[in-house]
Amino acid sequence: MYKIVKAEKLADMIYLMDVEAPRVARHCEPGQFVIVKLDEKGERIPLTICDYDREAGTITIVFQTVGASTMKMAELKAGDSFRDFTGPLGCPSEFVHEDIESLKKKRILFVAGGVGAAPVYPQVKWLKERGVDVDVIVGSKTKDMLILEDEMREVAGNYYPCTDDGSYGHSGMVTTKIEKLVEEGHQYDLCVAIGPMIMMKFTCLLTKKLNIPTIVSMNPIMVDGTGMCGACRLHVGDEIKFACVDGPEFDGHLVNFDEAMKRQQMYKTAEGRAILKLEEGDTHHGGCGHCGGDE
Repeated sequence: MYKIVKAEKLADMIYLMDVEAPRVARHCEPGQFVIVKLDEKGERIPLTICDYDREAGTITIVFQTVGASTMKMAELKAGDSFRDFTGPLGCPSEFVHEDIESLKKKRILFVAGGVGAAPVYPQVKWLKERGVDVDVIVGSKTKDMLILEDEMREVAGNYYPCTDDGSYGHSGMVTTKIEKLVEEGHQYDLCVAIGPMIMMKFTCLLTKKLNIPTIVSMNPIMVDGTGMCGACRLHVGDEIKFACVDGPEFDGHLVNFDEAMKRQQMYKTAEGRAILKLEEGDTHHGGCGHCGGDE
């Protein structure tokens, strides 16, 4: 059992929890995720690691209530426990393996949408701890929906909040803020965009036009987290990849977002899953190496 030591509501339908998971905390890196289960019969829920404390042995997760399982999760309090808390899973962010002095010379922009601020935060924090200052744009529908603002301000070189309704910070989408920064003379060698699929798609369309290499996190389409279910199958250029075992981060300019979003909708129904399995054949499942194409 994995004890919850802190449970907090960050915004409407958005919750934060600190969970005792010493082994995960010892080994995780920015960009990776965990799979949680409430009980023995509970649904597997993949969640990106928001933060970690190696000394305390805790992992911070942030989630949004989107179905029955996450609604049950939101009812948990400090002192309650998860049945399973598996990780770290997925590949760490690429910069974790880069030379720090080279990273310090790069001009990096992070763009987060909604709950995407949670996986962006540990990456920006990791870079800050190593002397790398980056710019961060965080967008939400309204001011009340912005999360982790204080934490992000502490680690970002420059922090730019955006709201769709203009109630706070930049008025408009994150893409219009990117355009404004570039028009003001800001130049970037890399963009990292994490958030809703549609936000990442339009961010990538813009950064491709601006010639800014862009990394995206495809965690929104993950379901099983092991490559066995086929939910997170996507085309990255001419290659078939699976977000949970090959990612979750990919070259955003090569991701086929339209296909991924269509599959995401189809996967929600039994009929849709059956159609996808029939159409995709042996490529429906991904690199777990154990399932042999059978569910």
